Amino acid sequence: MKRQGTYLFTSESVSEGHPDKVCDRISDAVVDTYLTAIPESRVAVETLCTTNRIVLAGEVRGSDTITHDTLEEVARSAVKDIGYEQEGFHWKNASVEVHVHNQSSDIAQGVDAAGNKDEGAGDQGLMFGYACTETDVLMPAPIHYSHAILQSLAEARHSGAEPGLLPDAKSQLTLRYEDGVPVGATSVVVSTQHTEELEQEQIREIVRPHVMNVLPEGWMCSEDEFYVNPTGRFVIGGPDGDAGLTGRKIIVDTYGGAAPHGGGAFSGKDPTKVDRSAAYAARYLAKNVVAANLASRCTIQLAYAIGVAKPLSVYVDTEGTSSVDEEKLSEVLQDLMDLSPRGIREHLKLNRPIYARTSAYGHFGRTPDADGGFSWENIDLVDGLKSAFGS
Repeated sequence: MKRQGTYLFTSESVSEGHPDKVCDRISDAVVDTYLTAIPESRVAVETLCTTNRIVLAGEVRGSDTITHDTLEEVARSAVKDIGYEQEGFHWKNASVEVHVHNQSSDIAQGVDAAGNKDEGAGDQGLMFGYACTETDVLMPAPIHYSHAILQSLAEARHSGAEPGLLPDAKSQLTLRYEDGVPVGATSVVVSTQHTEELEQEQIREIVRPHVMNVLPEGWMCSEDEFYVNPTGRFVIGGPDGDAGLTGRKIIVDTYGGAAPHGGGAFSGKDPTKVDRSAAYAARYLAKNVVAANLASRCTIQLAYAIGVAKPLSVYVDTEGTSSVDEEKLSEVLQDLMDLSPRGIREHLKLNRPIYARTSAYGHFGRTPDADGGFSWENIDLVDGLKSAFGS
């Protein structure tokens, strides 16, 4: 994206009750279930949701104690936690189909460590990580505040403070940049599912404080650019209103379009899949570069071949915001972190049931949890980076 001069940039977020996010949540709950039983489990499970129907499909290698009945209960529990108890989509009444089978032996032999062969990548592909100084969590401002608006609304819904709100919601935020720095919102769009009795203007006033409290002071857009439920009504929502699939909100999951995306989704995949683990590693490295004040923006690309341990390339781009040599920076980062699939998993301690919580409101810009969740948001490489560059 353009970084200099005056321009507008827009990002969107979707809530945990959005149909695609319901599917991401179920798929990641399945990953957590397998990793809880056996940390080295292999999981690649997709979910489809539509009117009162949930379908799971994919391949696994893990504990035999996890049956199709277990996975059905995992799916129902995830939907219940989100809050769906509607006629067209209810955690208790929905039909749940489970089509999950054993992992292909052809894939397993390429990924597994054996003899002198280290564990290989679980797939080929390229992954990107990004960090910038636009927010205190080193994320682009449009996606960061879009997530925060929906998180605030979800907290009010779950707490009972706003009983008229229902689970499905979307936000979209357009920010004005001057000299590459965000200075305020030019438009805000929020669509939220609601109960039958509420009118559009009532929803507008429910939403307003959540936007005002999230945006920095003075950033709120003009009244005529504040759009709430612009269609006028949003009662039918969630999978009853629109079918959902795992992995369809990859830009929402990452940087809101402010940085490249390699194309692979995260949810439903165990950490041997570099679509997930290497994207986390790339964010971790980029965030540490920016946190060490070596750049104000940093993009990192990693590339892998299925069954091959070492990355094929490690590309660093600071977009002219750094005085350090980018080739040397790439070398230093590889010295500080083993970027093989095994190295990433061990460094970030990814073989833990920490994934259901990532399925909504972004995988990045989150606070690291005491149990190891969001470990890729730690900035524990800063001292090593500063030492390497004498800063």
